[in-house]
Amino acid sequence: MHSITFNYESSLLKDITVIPISKDLSLSAKINNLERQTNLVFEKVSDLVYTISKTIKLCGYINSSELPEPLIGATITSKFAYAVTNESGYFEIELKSLNELLTIRHIGFKTIERQVKYFTLEDCGTITMLVHHEVTSPILIETYLVRGIDKRQDWSTSIDYKRFSLLPGLIESDVLQTVQALPSILSVDETVSNINIRGGSHDQNLMLWDDIKMYQTGHFFGLISSFNPLMTQTASVINNGSDVSLTDGVSGTIHMQTDKQIDSKFNGVFGLNFLNAELFSNIPIGNKSSLQIASRKSLDDFVRTPTYDVYFDRVTQDTEVENNSSNVTNSNQEFNFYDASLRWLYQPTDKDFIRLNFILINNDLGFNETADVNGVSRTRRSNISQNSLAIGLNYKRQWNEKLSSTLNIYDSEYKLEALNADVLSNQLQLQENIVSETSVRLNNLYEQNQWRFNLGYQFTETEVINLNDIDLPRFVRRDEEILREHGAFGQAWYKNANNGFSIRAGVRSNYLTRFEKLIIEPRLSVRKSIGEHIKIEAQGEYKHQSTSQIVNFQNDFLGIEKRRWQLTDNDSIPIIQSKQASLGLTYKKSGWLLDVKGYYKTVDGITTQSQSFNTKYEFAKEKGSYDAYGFEFLCRKRLSKFNSWLSYSYINNTYTFEALEDIKFPSNFDITHSITLGTTFSHKSWNISAGLNYRTGKPTSIPLNGNEIVDDDVNFDEGNNERLLDYLRIDASAIYKFKINNSLRSEIGASIWNISNRENAINNYYRVNESDAVNEFSRFSLGLTTNAVVRLLF
Repeated sequence: MHSITFNYESSLLKDITVIPISKDLSLSAKINNLERQTNLVFEKVSDLVYTISKTIKLCGYINSSELPEPLIGATITSKFAYAVTNESGYFEIELKSLNELLTIRHIGFKTIERQVKYFTLEDCGTITMLVHHEVTSPILIETYLVRGIDKRQDWSTSIDYKRFSLLPGLIESDVLQTVQALPSILSVDETVSNINIRGGSHDQNLMLWDDIKMYQTGHFFGLISSFNPLMTQTASVINNGSDVSLTDGVSGTIHMQTDKQIDSKFNGVFGLNFLNAELFSNIPIGNKSSLQIASRKSLDDFVRTPTYDVYFDRVTQDTEVENNSSNVTNSNQEFNFYDASLRWLYQPTDKDFIRLNFILINNDLGFNETADVNGVSRTRRSNISQNSLAIGLNYKRQWNEKLSSTLNIYDSEYKLEALNADVLSNQLQLQENIVSETSVRLNNLYEQNQWRFNLGYQFTETEVINLNDIDLPRFVRRDEEILREHGAFGQAWYKNANNGFSIRAGVRSNYLTRFEKLIIEPRLSVRKSIGEHIKIEAQGEYKHQSTSQIVNFQNDFLGIEKRRWQLTDNDSIPIIQSKQASLGLTYKKSGWLLDVKGYYKTVDGITTQSQSFNTKYEFAKEKGSYDAYGFEFLCRKRLSKFNSWLSYSYINNTYTFEALEDIKFPSNFDITHSITLGTTFSHKSWNISAGLNYRTGKPTSIPLNGNEIVDDDVNFDEGNNERLLDYLRIDASAIYKFKINNSLRSEIGASIWNISNRENAINNYYRVNESDAVNEFSRFSLGLTTNAVVRLLF
């Protein structure tokens, strides 16, 4: 009827019987019926010829290329069969033909597509899947300082906290504390809310959390990072030659990122230290999605530890919270902080990837003020809160092997609010500083051989509101400003075949609609290898920013967080614009690393209000610029399980304010010499680290000798002609890791900050007292501070 010929081995059909098939069925239906009855494979060779063979059984174990662990939930599919790996990464699947195409998929790993005949069929072998990485620049120098801190080929310094060992004085992977170990990055007042990169103020840093710009960086009003260390997996530091997709941050960029791989295993961490409790959980959602949730809460509601007291005293030092007027008593002082963050990943197809982020940060400090008013005891409560709320959406489409597009959208909200209750005058003062920013960015990447091309567009709308509201006498001032900015950018990056030469050049065009102003910003980075061990590099960039932090009065916001964000008005508060160039050389051989770099930077458009003046020019409102040139040196030696390093930074940082009495004088951030010396021991179970930090004192102004008071106010000598005493701090820390059982691990650690308990002055100011004499007041950094941590990993 069908004139079909079957080819097969005679032994194949031995002992096989079938029930007769209806003649009315079609040929394909008859073939399917025979396959079901015989459990054999009938494969069509031509219209008239079929081959008969046994089913092919394939089994194996699927593992990750990076971790020696099985991949659970990997899918193995063919045209007619389907299998999923179990907890051991094992699978079995029956296939019809050696020529059949088999597809193996697992979220976060590169898909494998291969004909069955190219797999090992004799036994159950191991199949390794390669991790699918984001477009991340490869490592250029591994273990730049300690394990986990590397220099990458995109000219950034990266910190990978999955591989991170330990730094002196730290038991948490606090991003903004960690970056201060790098040359030319420090904090003049020992906080994470005042990080100075190559002599710039903190507001000149672009702070990104998964591509969301953040306007708040600290808990405890700056003593610890507000970004949960359990959620933040990597950080990149850029201080010159920025990618053209980045705007703002005339001094530098710190980009914190969560894990970009979908984890198909449930896991979590619970931690407890002397400041807070923290929780993290990774929750797989099917095979194509995972959810990460992290939260952190201060312990003040439950117990107040000695470490907590030290931090609280440091934050409230020399403020109204600590010292009120002589007739007012402060009581019931409370401080709490918490944060919560969420990251959801979803990969609907091999070509599409979606990331959703959410973060909430909150700090609250309050205290009661009590006074005897006309024989009656009166109590009022003052408080200050600082919080942030942000959400971001990132969508990446891989059109083909060469072209991809990434769309990033975020909304970032920041609010600083203080209610100051003057119990003696029965007056209430409300102050608010609110920032609301929305941004959309499209970035297209095309890769061809050794070339990478970027082309993109970004729109940003920033709104800043400042409110001062006093009830007696009634006074209300509310300033609201909005700035919209369009940015278009293009960039080309070439790397030769052996990575011996690399050059990246681009330009970013920015248009500020409110001022009808166009700003063109070229960017350039070049690297050349000289032999096997030496590399030289040169970088340059133009950048600008439209927001800055200013201080109107030292007692604003209870004196706790005096700075408020302010938009440029292109007049009294100019657009800040910078130009920077640097030249460096790196030598690496036999465990030794030498990195030397010189730079020059000029920044125009700063104001005296944004530069943290506490002495002379404290109340000045002028605009100007600063010029900084410096030198950075790092020497690191790896020896077995030890990493030791010495870093040195030199800077000459000078203000120019044409309208001030002193036109040119040292910057408040002119820390001429800075030295860091440290060593870390890393073992399978132990991480131990100790180190020393030294730097010259911060510039300051002093009263003019012999003529200290003029018109009932302090009469200062030349601006910043003196310095505070030099800063010196010795730290140590240790962490021990151990396994409790197959599903539970633990870490315990301890740290000592400022072992010598040295009293380091970080600020000073002067006031005229009731006896018409000048008093000097000083603020000091943390003294001897201990901390301990216990973590459970499950």
